[in-house]
Amino acid sequence: MKIIILGGGVIGVTSAYYLAKAGHEVEVIERQPGVALETSFANAGEISPGYASPWAGPGIPQKAVKWLMMRHPPLIVRPLPDPYLVRWVLQMLTNCTASRYAINKARMVRVAEYSRDVLKALRAETGIAYDERSQGTLQLFRTQKQVDGAHKDIEVLEQYGVTYEALDRAGCIAAEPGLAGSEANIAGGLRLPGDETGDCHIFTTRLAAMAADLGVVFRYGTSIEGFDVSGDVVTGLRTSAGTITGDRYVLALGSFSPLLARQVGIDLPIYPVKGYSITAPISDGSVAPVSTVLDETYKIAVTRLGDRIRVGGMAELSGYNSDLPPRRRATLAHCVNELFPGAGDTKSASYWTGLRPMTPDGTPIIGASRLSNLFINSGHGTLGWTMACGSARIIADLVSGAKPDIDISDLDHTRY
Repeated sequence: MKIIILGGGVIGVTSAYYLAKAGHEVEVIERQPGVALETSFANAGEISPGYASPWAGPGIPQKAVKWLMMRHPPLIVRPLPDPYLVRWVLQMLTNCTASRYAINKARMVRVAEYSRDVLKALRAETGIAYDERSQGTLQLFRTQKQVDGAHKDIEVLEQYGVTYEALDRAGCIAAEPGLAGSEANIAGGLRLPGDETGDCHIFTTRLAAMAADLGVVFRYGTSIEGFDVSGDVVTGLRTSAGTITGDRYVLALGSFSPLLARQVGIDLPIYPVKGYSITAPISDGSVAPVSTVLDETYKIAVTRLGDRIRVGGMAELSGYNSDLPPRRRATLAHCVNELFPGAGDTKSASYWTGLRPMTPDGTPIIGASRLSNLFINSGHGTLGWTMACGSARIIADLVSGAKPDIDISDLDHTRY
């Protein structure tokens, strides 16, 4: 069959690769001049299945109020007259219960663990390299309350057999020696030794080249305008290069997926949650992070990518804008310089922002739609890099009429 992939980020490119491996003719439609030039370009670099957690959870509404008052806030809200934002926030609040948190986290861990296994198999098969490291992730707690609150995540990790280490301050420094020079309060940490890191942009670019070798056609610089539909069938995709037709279509436009889906009566509760990152050259490798440190207080990840340090995080609700306020950069620099003083040259760091496609319950939307030949692979939030390969394999199986390797009954958009 001929498959049209809408979007050339990490989700779209992995989908294209696995569909081509399954024997299909594949085209990828991307408005940028290359792949992974938007949200996939400079994310935090984490591949962290164990930390696949919904933002909606018990106590989050109260925490959100405190976060908004912080000097370096992990949450920023710019009020907008946007009914979709209001609805999304209300839906998120309904998921801020212990029972919903447990359900949502279990679903996310299921997809993320599967995706890591698929990525490992891909790496073994192709030898793809992307500044990858397999040295775990450390979630750093600055307060005893954060240490105590980790028990609910540990319960889910134990349920799924995910290896973890609960650490005190000394254990955190043993795992990440660069923290020894930090004056930050370190109350403890939760380390997942099986987690990985890597440069998502490099990975996506190299996988796109492998996909092209399999016959995948990439149409760059091509804007998507809408679907042509007859009954319950997509008959064509209108683009700036004319109408493109295929047998099946995969919607993988990240935060922009709901804008297109609404045109054909499909309501996807995905909203853009803006994140920021800086990428700094390493000044002193002896005090730089070994892998990834996730600062629970600031919700910022500090990751080593080869000879660079990537610092990414924060959540800003401000619609579809891509401005780069200096104060957000200052927050990222503050975090890495406080945890790993002297490790990176933050003054010369590059600065980036991206729009993560978030669902109210944190779980991506993967599966069929009400249109018989349209499939959805979107809404991965901050975990697109973590869940990309597994999500793509699921979509390739569904499009091919095969049964996916994991339960996907609660992943499509009908759960809303």
